[in-house]
Amino acid sequence: MGYTEDDIKMLVGENDVKFIRLQFTDMFGTLKNIAVTSNQLEKVLKGKCMFDGSSIDGFVRIDESDMYLKPDIDTFAIFPWRPQHGKVARFICDLYNPDGTPFEGSPRYVLKKAIKKANDMGFDFNIGPECEFFLFQTDDSGEPVVKPNDKGSYFDIAPIDRGENTRREICLTLEDLGYDIESSHHEQAFGQHEVDFKYTDALKAADNIVTLKLVVRTVAQRNGVFASFMPKPLNEQSGSGMHINISLLKNGINIFSDKNDKSGIGMSKTAYHFLAGLIEHIKGLSLITNPIVNSYKRLNTGFDAPAYIAWSVSNRSTLIRIPSQMNGNTRIELRNPDVAINPYLAFSAIICAGIDGIEKNMKAPDYVNGNIYDMSKQRREELNIQRLPKTLGEAIEEFEKDDIIKQALGNDIYYKYISAKKQEWKEYCNTVNQWELDKYLNIY
Repeated sequence: MGYTEDDIKMLVGENDVKFIRLQFTDMFGTLKNIAVTSNQLEKVLKGKCMFDGSSIDGFVRIDESDMYLKPDIDTFAIFPWRPQHGKVARFICDLYNPDGTPFEGSPRYVLKKAIKKANDMGFDFNIGPECEFFLFQTDDSGEPVVKPNDKGSYFDIAPIDRGENTRREICLTLEDLGYDIESSHHEQAFGQHEVDFKYTDALKAADNIVTLKLVVRTVAQRNGVFASFMPKPLNEQSGSGMHINISLLKNGINIFSDKNDKSGIGMSKTAYHFLAGLIEHIKGLSLITNPIVNSYKRLNTGFDAPAYIAWSVSNRSTLIRIPSQMNGNTRIELRNPDVAINPYLAFSAIICAGIDGIEKNMKAPDYVNGNIYDMSKQRREELNIQRLPKTLGEAIEEFEKDDIIKQALGNDIYYKYISAKKQEWKEYCNTVNQWELDKYLNIY
């Protein structure tokens, strides 16, 4: 938006802002904040607000805990759901060490480094995320119950779609905050919805996602329902993905497009190399794009979620799809990510994987026609179609093999992230779940 510090001071005064939230995410993508009154605005703008970094997952040790929040003033927004008098505003912040250097364990800084690497090559990335979520009913105490708010399906309308009003309020709230909403609709599963942002640069797209989650949960609560971004909360229903549409620009021109492409698809050599990089690194990427145990329940159970590593034109059974294009606006749609991601880390890893393909002139495999779900194992082997990791444990193993993804995250986050994920997998493997009790308790 191009705000100046004077603009911010004027907006705070004119809108009677009394409270300011300084937001950031931990390494898992969970939104955190500290809050100050507007009397501290000068201190906020100078990046002098301190917090205890040792209290946040994946940050620093207790003996080096002092950290500073420096606001990105272009992320300033006034929350429309707060009181009309004494309003609440927010900044998304970058994290700094006491010596004034950027904190390398900040997910937002990790993405900024990947963007700079692309910029140094003359590239700019546009990303358009498609965010899905569920609306569940709540009990008398306001706690969620695993019961969808409706039994609607694709593109249903009220009264079948009982979440229509909540979804409309979500979109209007996001527009009040200054965001461009491309579309929204009821998704395939009971109680499932999708809100799509208009494409934008990678950093803004990541900021948009963390803001969307805050808005969705807040508006849902105000409407007496509970919003969940868990990838696969229901048996026999689709899970929530977050398809990521990627395009690459140079001097403002989409360089994924080439009308002279001999295949007739309309893709440039750069696009093929980028796509090849994604395929080369997708197994290692999976721990970032599908970061929790539950992510793999979505990938393993069909319902249009990709399980196999292949690409196609328009075919929705593949990992990567090249959607129909207009006016040379070629984009690559990566379909395995889910809504549990930390968008800053995911976009960073995706960018670096694709750039590796460009730098090494990687050759993309042939595209696949036909529904992969219906193919025999023999046919998939003939086409050399490999599988995505089946579990978080497999994803951890692939993550550890991939030096490009390690470099994308940086040592600071890489080792803390993989340590946390190994612990998560260990806990899951050692836990007796309800299915086991139901299946075996009375038999053995």
